[in-house]
Amino acid sequence: MLADPADLNVFLGACVAVLGLWRIKAGIEPGLDFHLLGATALTLMLRPLLAMVALALVSAGAALWSGQYAAFAVNWLIMGALPVAVTWVIHRTVVRWLPPHLFVYLFLNAFAAGALSMLAVGVAAALFAYGAGLYPMDYLLTEYLPFYVLMGWSEAFISGVLVTAMVVWKPQWVATFSDERYLLGR
Repeated sequence: MLADPADLNVFLGACVAVLGLWRIKAGIEPGLDFHLLGATALTLMLRPLLAMVALALVSAGAALWSGQYAAFAVNWLIMGALPVAVTWVIHRTVVRWLPPHLFVYLFLNAFAAGALSMLAVGVAAALFAYGAGLYPMDYLLTEYLPFYVLMGWSEAFISGVLVTAMVVWKPQWVATFSDERYLLGR
């Protein structure tokens, strides 16, 4: 896919856009930051392998930007590989078990997968912070994890709107979408 210059531009542009999302963040304590992921949109655009490569580039850029080089691997696993895996499992389940309908594709693969992947990231980040001895679990359950419900809505909205816009105007940018499957004969 990346051999074509147009596809390479889309890939690199998506990486820069997601890095921008990662730079817009808020936090409640050191190490407990919140930001949008963009992983669901990347997974639907690029499929899982290239989405993980893109998120590795984004994680590396974030680590270089902040100077927290030791956090690269953990950030990539929790905020890259995990949401890509959640999104891909949802996508494969939808393709296998549900009818090929545009609304089903957009609502479940983009909106719902975005929310569920963000919630999975919140749980994994809280477990990591607890396991590393950074914060007690009761603090994480009451002061950290509830924010991920709100972040899940935000991630669902951003992913859903972006994927919907791409499906309408640039369907060739969404590798998991097919006009033949979802539109022809409807």
